Amino acid sequence: MTTLDAPTGFATAQVQAGYAASAAVGAVPPIHQTAAYEFSSLAEAADLFALRKAGIIYSRNANPTQQILEERVALLEGGVSAVAVASGQAAVAVTLLALAHRGGHIVAAHQLYGGTIDLLQETLDDFGIGVTFVDQHDLDAWRDAITPQTRVVFAETVANPIAQVLDIRAVADIAHEAGVPLVIDSTVGTPHLIRPGEHGADFVVHSATKFLSGHGSSLGGVVVDLGTFDFGADAARWPQFTAPYSRFGDMVLWDRFGQGQAFAALVKSKYVHDLGPSISPFNAWQILQGIETLDLRVGRQSATAQRVAEHLAAHPAVSAVHHPGLPGSPWHPLAERYLPRGVPSVFSFDLAGPQDETSFDRVAEVFGALRVFRLVANIGDARSLVAHPASMTHGHLTADQRAAAGISLTTIRVSAGLEDPADLIADLDRALALT
Repeated sequence: MTTLDAPTGFATAQVQAGYAASAAVGAVPPIHQTAAYEFSSLAEAADLFALRKAGIIYSRNANPTQQILEERVALLEGGVSAVAVASGQAAVAVTLLALAHRGGHIVAAHQLYGGTIDLLQETLDDFGIGVTFVDQHDLDAWRDAITPQTRVVFAETVANPIAQVLDIRAVADIAHEAGVPLVIDSTVGTPHLIRPGEHGADFVVHSATKFLSGHGSSLGGVVVDLGTFDFGADAARWPQFTAPYSRFGDMVLWDRFGQGQAFAALVKSKYVHDLGPSISPFNAWQILQGIETLDLRVGRQSATAQRVAEHLAAHPAVSAVHHPGLPGSPWHPLAERYLPRGVPSVFSFDLAGPQDETSFDRVAEVFGALRVFRLVANIGDARSLVAHPASMTHGHLTADQRAAAGISLTTIRVSAGLEDPADLIADLDRALALT
């Protein structure tokens, strides 16, 4: 339950949404560190297990602390409902499994986080779900890749690690013309900088481990149903929502829960229930603490990244800077259109020099000289971080796949933190002087 019954500003929502104090619990959201819940009667238990009544059965499916997180993120994204799970990867997985269903097909951008590509091209293939990857900037490629079996169009707002900005509205229009939803991973974008639902997206996924949390201490993921996609408009195409749900007899989720709620009911009662990617109450609570300062952190990180990118763009040891806030970036016009509050603080740059067997050693030498930046496989942290996509996050990809995503052997990913920008620039200058 929330105390915010009237429309409210972003900063107020990020601090207070989803929670109301009670006689038992005071003004700070509590950690409900419990696995199970006592029922008032067997009749109540039966109604809860049969989805005839809303409530919590077991913490694998839901927990009161988790519910506060879900409501808060849903409100920040302008959505109707949300599901919080154990990680961002889990959030992507349960979303795509629920939408693609048996024998479905996904059209996705080449420009994705490497772990997401692993999920799409290998694990979902094991489930009989096919995927076609396309260049996210080629609108004809999106159209041509959609088949009668396509059930999801999937991309990131700002791609990790090269920071290409998606033309969300154009891709959303293509998805909707084909009668399928657009799912956007907006982990890098954050709801402070961009709300994809305002540009046509139907579902938004976050790795809450990253910017929502901001402290790098707790794993979590959230998917938000923006309430815009009508599965009932073509009922035969979406039997998981519009046909009787066999484990609950003749119940039809679309009839029982309706638009904006049926998706969350399916994900929690089937995919989270059966596969078990549950978020711990403590992690949900820690992510809530991080969200309270989201706009302050992201605004400062965005400004710092812009300053660092501008400096790197003039550095003789750097051959390219992939940051859409730079006027020379091919994605600068889209950044001006979609990101008026600032460009995300995750971007990349390429070291000057050959792309050959020496590349790894040259990147390693730079990393070894850094003292403020940390070599960590994370983004959105309060600390400034670097990574080498070709050998780390995108190391499982083929050379052709990395090239399609814009990643070279000397690409260095940067996630700007909250340190003094001058210290970050000096740290990079010292390390780059070795190349």
